[in-house]
Amino acid sequence: MLLLSLTGASRPAVATHNSASEVSSETNAVTISPHREGDVTHFFVENNEFSEITMTFEMSLIEMKSDVSFPYTVVIPPHQTMEAFTLSPSAPGAKWQYSYTNYYKLGSSTARHDDSYVYQLPYAPGDKYKVTQAYNGKFSHKGSNQYAIDWQMAQGTLVYAARGGVVVKVKDGSDKGGTSIDFDRYNNYVLIRHDDGTLGHYCHLQKNGMLVKVGQIVAAGDAIAHSGNTGFSSGPHLHFCVFQTKNGRERVSIPVKFKTANDTAITLVSGRSYRAAQTQSASAHPSAGAS
Repeated sequence: MLLLSLTGASRPAVATHNSASEVSSETNAVTISPHREGDVTHFFVENNEFSEITMTFEMSLIEMKSDVSFPYTVVIPPHQTMEAFTLSPSAPGAKWQYSYTNYYKLGSSTARHDDSYVYQLPYAPGDKYKVTQAYNGKFSHKGSNQYAIDWQMAQGTLVYAARGGVVVKVKDGSDKGGTSIDFDRYNNYVLIRHDDGTLGHYCHLQKNGMLVKVGQIVAAGDAIAHSGNTGFSSGPHLHFCVFQTKNGRERVSIPVKFKTANDTAITLVSGRSYRAAQTQSASAHPSAGAS
């Protein structure tokens, strides 16, 4: 964070500290541009991501006022530039200064999950895999991953979309994995925005194993990637989580129900194996969703 000491007559050259989420690594995808017009400084945010972003500003003001209260959180639509707030001197001729830090995560803090939606199992129709860690799993399903599901799965297994949406982020350049949290940055993943604004996160995928690209629309049952063992991982498996963004620093996971070969809408539990229904929707074959 850079503290700027600026007078009312000066022209500010503002630097920011951007802290993106673990699923948003492109530092040029989002930019903040302060613009002076007389005594008023307008803060614009340009979002070039394929989903909304939720950004939180923390601001320190001396002899200045704003049209919002800080910390301030704002949602910016994809591929749009929007004014977030303005600053102005608290009194004419006052010597003023400001400093700020901003953080953002993909997704919208105003999204509301459609709890009536039933998710498909994210693997091929008729196949059966064991859940090794379900909701509140002791190894790693806590905090923002509280309501995640892990399936034991051999590397290279086809992964299918559990729900349709827009692919908003992919990463598949890593071949590293391990049981230390230090490996988390090596996680390969696909992130899909659902029509209710929530995000589906498919993790630990195989290097160069993506079958989709950013901006692509996929349907439930489309093949999207190959499973792997990258990132913070205790062994080959698929991690899936639906989450909503809370603010620029935090996200919260959402408990969801799944359709299986035997049940129409159930909560999965650790230690049990579940067979995917034969009547998965959309196309369920290796070429589905390929770019």
